[in-house]
Amino acid sequence: MSMQDPVADMLTCIRNAQAVGEMKMRTPHSLLKKAVLHVLQSEGYIEGFDVVTAGVKKDIEVMLKYYQGRPVIEKLKRISRPGLRVYRRCDELPVVRGGMGIAVISTSKGVMADKEARRQRMGGEILCTVE
Repeated sequence: MSMQDPVADMLTCIRNAQAVGEMKMRTPHSLLKKAVLHVLQSEGYIEGFDVVTAGVKKDIEVMLKYYQGRPVIEKLKRISRPGLRVYRRCDELPVVRGGMGIAVISTSKGVMADKEARRQRMGGEILCTVE
């Protein structure tokens, strides 16, 4: 069976790993996932990630972040999906939790947080929101 939405699968793996208190989780490698994780790391939602190679297969190992025993990521929601892509101009980008959360945006200049996309006056596809 082929995976239709690898980004949604990665977000679900993160939610599941945090629900049981895991410190690390693995997901198959892709450049889009790596870009989304880079945004999550730069915004302080995860500790970091490494690309792990086992033979010809590459995985991404994500180090999850907790604060006082609770996950830093409270809510992780996929917005744009293969069946319904969601695109917005820079002035229509969502403000997540009054600016306390982020929206991950895929623009023509790469994947970035909504604040950075507004600063660069770039719109794009809203991949997910993080609170």
